[in-house]
Amino acid sequence: MANKRNPDPKMLEMLVCPVSHTTLRYDAEKQELISDKASLAFPLREGIPIMLVDEARKF
Repeated sequence: MANKRNPDPKMLEMLVCPVSHTTLRYDAEKQELISDKASLAFPLREGIPIMLVDEARKF
């Protein structure tokens, strides 16, 4: 079940990277959705993914 810290697993299955259009992996410790292909980490705030490239961390 989703709460303030954990996003809804069904929602995560539907999301893709807005840059590479590939699947994302969830990093629960960092509260980020990771796009390995685009080398971007999108933050989650209160369980809500922020899918803006300007908000993503490059790695």
